[in-house]
Amino acid sequence: MVSTPRAARAALPAVALAFAALQLCYAVAHMDLGWDETVYLSQTDPHRPAAFFSAPRSRGISLLAAPVVALTSSVPVLRVVLALLSSAALLAAYRVWEPLLSRGRAALAALLFCTLWTTVLYGPQAMPNLWVALCAVAAAGWFLRARHGPGRATALTWLTGTLAAATLFRAHDGVWLSLPMLAACAAVREWRRPGTVAAVLGGPALGGVQWAVEAYARFGGIGARLRVAGDTEGGMGGHFGGGLRAAYRSLDGPQLCRPCHIAAPPPTHTLWWLLLPALVTVACALAARRRAGAAAVHLPVACALLLAAPYLLLLDYAAPRFLLPAYALLALPVADLAVRAVRRARPSLPRHAVALLLCAVLAGHLAVQAEELRANAADARDTTVRYRRAARELGRLGLTAPCLVTGPRAQPVGYEAGCASAQTMGNNRSATTADIVRAAASEPVALLHDPGDSRLPPYARNWRPHRLPGTDWLAYIPLTNNP
Repeated sequence: MVSTPRAARAALPAVALAFAALQLCYAVAHMDLGWDETVYLSQTDPHRPAAFFSAPRSRGISLLAAPVVALTSSVPVLRVVLALLSSAALLAAYRVWEPLLSRGRAALAALLFCTLWTTVLYGPQAMPNLWVALCAVAAAGWFLRARHGPGRATALTWLTGTLAAATLFRAHDGVWLSLPMLAACAAVREWRRPGTVAAVLGGPALGGVQWAVEAYARFGGIGARLRVAGDTEGGMGGHFGGGLRAAYRSLDGPQLCRPCHIAAPPPTHTLWWLLLPALVTVACALAARRRAGAAAVHLPVACALLLAAPYLLLLDYAAPRFLLPAYALLALPVADLAVRAVRRARPSLPRHAVALLLCAVLAGHLAVQAEELRANAADARDTTVRYRRAARELGRLGLTAPCLVTGPRAQPVGYEAGCASAQTMGNNRSATTADIVRAAASEPVALLHDPGDSRLPPYARNWRPHRLPGTDWLAYIPLTNNP
């Protein structure tokens, strides 16, 4: 796909720069913090109380953002830093694959992945899924490069580190990612070496130490935390096909489809997703026929399938970001297939004609992704702006730290207002009604209420309602807290 060695060397850095530019243009400006982001950031923000941290979450993204949060509360600064970091991580992750596939293929794979609307939208966000994806790409590459050669010790070190990082960002994803590598160690003699096995086992173990310690400290053990996490996710298992249908319906948004009762997107927006399994199957079949280099196609596919399976088979809802690790890995065999299709063009169909055809298909795909990016960035902006508006009005109503926000959307609004947050029901339940009443006697408290979605709790029936301008919500404030 690339004509000269100099162009080949520049291809992947150019893709990383383009990824940074896309993030800065589309996903950074004017986008405040989302719900999950406020939860992650509050864990290390020295200026705000920590929000309730539910069992399925892991603290990797909180640690990644901690230095920025410690220095500034500016959301644009955080966005720019994360955009630059994610672009650098994209470059580093796919560069691992250059000796395995070629520079052109690695660059094309990075291009295919970083132009998905979900990748661009989540690049500058304090969310873990993109970082798991890039760790997975790097880990699979380092595993293949640790087979033999003078760089084996370096590859094993990076393999351990990238698996540990993936596990730190999302504990269960790190475990799923390591399983195909363990299977390869068991099945293939040249991988059945103590150093390789130790790296594959040691990476997730190192990355999961914090998660395991927290499991005993907060939930009573690893098994108990897994059970609580399953309950939070709506019950892992027993939803075969539900997650697959939800993932299909939410391909062009919303960013969280729960419950996912929306209609499927138009065929023009889903064709790439429906063709992806066929393209990957063809790539695997061709790799199996040539044998040499087959592992560079088969391993990322196996890792992608294991990472996607829990979200597609065990859940009854979807978020497009859940599949980012699978997309990042599957971009590798698809890029390999595209390059081979061009190079093996028959005389009846010249090579340049095949290349032009593939470029036209890619251009159409990118146009669809750009449309979905604009729509979802606008939707995210509208949602997060309402959180800030609500927080600003609560401040005008007298909520200043120390203070407490409860009710629906308490976590993001409380973070913006500089208040603690608490829920008395649902997945984020962290307090009782008595706790809320007791807090209202000693500090400013506000109950967020959505008249169309929930009933007013009995303890707030004598509180005074205040409409929050620019939102559909009311804030109920105890009479003693009114300014």
